[in-house]
Amino acid sequence: MSTTYRLGVLEGDGIGPEIVPSAVEIATAAARTTGVSVDWVTLPLGAAAIESHGTPLPEETKEALAGLDGWYLGPHDSVGYPEPHNSALNPSGSLRKHFQLFANIRPAKSFPGAKAVCDGADLVIVRENTEGFYADRNTFAGTGEFMPTADTAIMMGIVTRAATERVARVAFELARSRRKKLTIVHKANVLKLTTGLFRTVCQEVAQDYPDVAVDDFHIDAMTVHLVRRAQDFDVIVTENMFGDILSDLAGEISGSLGTAPSINASATTAMAQASHGSAPDIAGRNLANPVAMILSGAMLFEWLGARHGDAALTATAAVIQRAVADTIAAGVSTRDLGGTASTTEFTTAVSKAVHDGAGQG
Repeated sequence: MSTTYRLGVLEGDGIGPEIVPSAVEIATAAARTTGVSVDWVTLPLGAAAIESHGTPLPEETKEALAGLDGWYLGPHDSVGYPEPHNSALNPSGSLRKHFQLFANIRPAKSFPGAKAVCDGADLVIVRENTEGFYADRNTFAGTGEFMPTADTAIMMGIVTRAATERVARVAFELARSRRKKLTIVHKANVLKLTTGLFRTVCQEVAQDYPDVAVDDFHIDAMTVHLVRRAQDFDVIVTENMFGDILSDLAGEISGSLGTAPSINASATTAMAQASHGSAPDIAGRNLANPVAMILSGAMLFEWLGARHGDAALTATAAVIQRAVADTIAAGVSTRDLGGTASTTEFTTAVSKAVHDGAGQG
């Protein structure tokens, strides 16, 4: 008998209620072609949850997520929340911290048929997700950011051997499954103790992966290398803030932030989340590019396939990825990729590609 996988759906704010249903529709169509059974569980989050539950991340949502195999998280507009929610840790950060989703995996791949600064980009940034210079999630209680006086603000950057080693192993395993190249990004020439420790621990882990070629660059130099020769990089591992900045840059280089997917994973669960924000300026206008959310879902299915040893889940991911690539290559894309398709038109085209691919198979 086939297993039914239970996946959460948190639409979020802004363009979330447009792109998350798009991603669910495509995943459902793809799962049907591979025989995967999915039970979708919709849960409250974001501005709508503030209205209905008095908080953007209700306890009942967190409790429900703990019993699921994974979930889709839409973008949220925490900047637009009323106080005290505006000043609190945002829903994404709260979920990453609560579930210890320590590995943020963000691919950047150029699509044939889409405008890209670097047509040959095909890389993955593995971002440590629980500490570093992200003060909202690098301490057990409170935050690593504080003001001893009204005119002085201090931020602590935390780097530990344990957190660095576990994310480094994720990155090396990923590199081993790809082109066997890994780049460590740091700022050890200035931040000698913190990012110096990050670099050192990654280099120590490298000893267990002699088949993976390793190099390292300072974060400032890396921004230049990505623009000039993104095609030369395979897997990049770095701390939290550096990874956030580099992945946005890599997404734009490869075509658009609208195509930049990601998952946030622990050893036991994962959350699909597009790298971009809620884009309130185009919310409700049927203009948003759903590719990043669709492909984030594909990454979740791929992760679940590896975790559960279920080839049908892995096949579902491949169906989604191929349908998106075929649709863009055929000239159908949203305006950020140089096309004219609306969100729903693009979703319909990808859904057709899923069915056409199944028919050819």
